[in-house]
Amino acid sequence: MKILIQKAYIIDPDSSHNGTAKDILIENGKIAKIAPSIHEQADKLINTPNLHVSLGWVDIFSDFCDPGYEHKETIETGTKAAAAGGFTDVFLIPNTKPVVDSKAQVEYIRQKSKSLPVNLLPIGAVTKNAEGKELAEMYDMKDNGAVAFSDGIHPIQSAGLLLKALQYIKTFDGVIIQIPDDKSIGANGLMNEGIISTQLGLQGKPMMAEEITIARDIKLARYTGSKIHFTGVTSPKSLEYIRRAKEGGLNVTCSVTPYHLFFSDEDIVGYDTNLKVYPPLRRKSDIAILKEAVMDGTIDSIATHHRPHEYDSKVLEFEYAKYGMIGLETCYAILNTLFPTLGAERFAGLMGGNARKIFGLSNPVIEEGQTACITLFNPSYKHIIEEKKIQSKSKNTPFIGKELTGSVLGIINGTELFLN
Repeated sequence: MKILIQKAYIIDPDSSHNGTAKDILIENGKIAKIAPSIHEQADKLINTPNLHVSLGWVDIFSDFCDPGYEHKETIETGTKAAAAGGFTDVFLIPNTKPVVDSKAQVEYIRQKSKSLPVNLLPIGAVTKNAEGKELAEMYDMKDNGAVAFSDGIHPIQSAGLLLKALQYIKTFDGVIIQIPDDKSIGANGLMNEGIISTQLGLQGKPMMAEEITIARDIKLARYTGSKIHFTGVTSPKSLEYIRRAKEGGLNVTCSVTPYHLFFSDEDIVGYDTNLKVYPPLRRKSDIAILKEAVMDGTIDSIATHHRPHEYDSKVLEFEYAKYGMIGLETCYAILNTLFPTLGAERFAGLMGGNARKIFGLSNPVIEEGQTACITLFNPSYKHIIEEKKIQSKSKNTPFIGKELTGSVLGIINGTELFLN
């Protein structure tokens, strides 16, 4: 199959064509030619106004609910959502039923996703059944395709157990992903602890629960010399700890979600259960500091924390609603709307370039002879998020009806083509 992309502005810091507008010819999954103008017959011609292309984007924390919770999402519907959002690679958290804590479960995901346009990369559980009690067989999972290790939405509470896990993964240069949260602090918290939680009469979760965990885990990473990645970081103090750890040469990295950059705890005054997320939304002053950390490079990547829920899990009292929102399809537009002056190189790093380095993924540069791994998008297109256009099986997002700037046109991943 031949695909011809015309007049595409290339964003790829590792490419010799970075920052230029070129035609790109793709044949049988490979980039055959890049030139100012290509005149060849193709099976598919892509030529749209203000077309931009970059190396395929990577999301490092998504839940496709399969197996066990297919009424929320399936691997097939999750893949459509990812492709529609411009992602060629997605890390799947292990909190399915059964939990991804063995090579058999890793193989299930790898096999089921073989014919899909998105590379689905399983995150293996650190502990058996993600219960935080006994280490899982991480080495076997690594051998069978696990890209990293995490107990997903159940952060590891035991320092001793995490210490053993960090020592274990060092033998094969693995990475542990951790949502930083001490669950014993504000155990019943429904939102950020502060003035708004008091006004709304909802139990609060203090940022201290995050900060204590990050301080502890950085010390463990220093002791073991292993790699740890914090996802869903929300606290300015946490960013200070992470910045200091990086300056000290530790293998510590972090990511933030799009919705923690967009919404604050003040937006919960209407008790919209789609804004009940984990970790909780913070204050506007905290968001300003998170945005600064995105711009200055302290935050390495964006993680969508895509968590689909069916209607009945969200349309009820705030106290009883499930945590999380879908996020793959709105991620780029949110980032582009919030950071219109974000440099091309920083953008490429946040949307996947840094994740590829942190987790040892392939890095197919936009050059002749390379495998095609490309996201196509238009950064200037304004649009309103409509429920009927959402590809995910679930529709739990507070962005419906909001106008955002920037749209994804599709992805090319080897021989697979997906266009919105």
